Amino acid sequence: MKKKKVIIGLSGGVDSSVAAYLLLKDGYDVEAVFMRNWDSATNHDLKGNPTTFDEMCEQEKDFQDAQLVADKLGIKLHKVDFIEDYWDRVFSYFLDEYKKNRTPNPDVLCNNEIKFKAFVDYAKQFNPDYIAMGHYARIDLTGEYPKLLRALDSNKDQTYFLSQLKEDQLKNVMFPIGDMDKKEVRKIALEQNLATATKKDSTGICFIGERHFNQFLSNYLPAQPGKMKRLDGTVLKNHHGLMNYTIGQRKGLGIGGSKDELGAWYVVGKDLKTNTLYVEPDFDHPHLYSDSALITDVIWRGPKIDGKMTAKFRYRQKDNDVIVKWIDDETVLVSYPQTIRAITPGQVCAFYQGEVCLGSGFISEAYMDKKTRLYS
Repeated sequence: MKKKKVIIGLSGGVDSSVAAYLLLKDGYDVEAVFMRNWDSATNHDLKGNPTTFDEMCEQEKDFQDAQLVADKLGIKLHKVDFIEDYWDRVFSYFLDEYKKNRTPNPDVLCNNEIKFKAFVDYAKQFNPDYIAMGHYARIDLTGEYPKLLRALDSNKDQTYFLSQLKEDQLKNVMFPIGDMDKKEVRKIALEQNLATATKKDSTGICFIGERHFNQFLSNYLPAQPGKMKRLDGTVLKNHHGLMNYTIGQRKGLGIGGSKDELGAWYVVGKDLKTNTLYVEPDFDHPHLYSDSALITDVIWRGPKIDGKMTAKFRYRQKDNDVIVKWIDDETVLVSYPQTIRAITPGQVCAFYQGEVCLGSGFISEAYMDKKTRLYS
């Protein structure tokens, strides 16, 4: 019987390397694709001018590692450029969100627009039966529609980043390491002598890697310094541009810390109209807490339901009990009477029922007493 064909995204990291090995072990016909999404040799700003950074992009080294793994496993590796797609579909959105005084999450859009759209379109030429990725997540295809399930390793679970995928994007998708923990993945990589076995996990902006973030962002959005104030109007100093700060942030404010008699300071609000950054020396300042939020551009898998469920408002956050009320087909009001700290506009709110990730949307506004708009 002819083997079923799988095209896997091979990133040059240990997770996708082991995923490829497992697919081969299970008898699939496997080919791999390395996605190049950022021009690491020559970076340019919005006007086409060359830019340089203190940190070099690791993408070329990742490709070399992916090739070593592919050679070791005896599979063919294709290399594809999605640089234009990434700029148009992901990075432009990333910049636009900062212009709106919001804090975006490009990793979610990377999955929607690149890994599970541009990649899938490219892979069609190979006529695969499945697409595979090295994500920590699981798929249940036994019901009327595909269900996205949490990974068994709760510490590595990536359903938050996959939460905006539509039902048709989850069909014929495989996550070979979704029922494994990281230690087991590393163990297999070492046993198989894969080049990525001891390689550290990637961090930083999706596909761009680790950067000095403020410096990187300033190449595309010129910073506009303004006043840093307390809520009572007391001016403390100048800030370096609102885009460089997020709600609840402590580090990088430059106004004391453990040695300051008032303790550490935290961002409690941003006013785009007056270009003002508001800070207070209190981790639990009342202005940081909300009891409801408006979530827009919601993608939902399965029947839309109101009522009680859980939600994550940022990656690695514990599950929060919430009550969901649909306002229209793409908008929900989420209530949480217990109040939650630092609900940040622009971030993703992912919804869960037990192990199932139902969908997600983007935080538009946060409120206290369901009417007082916070943070902006």
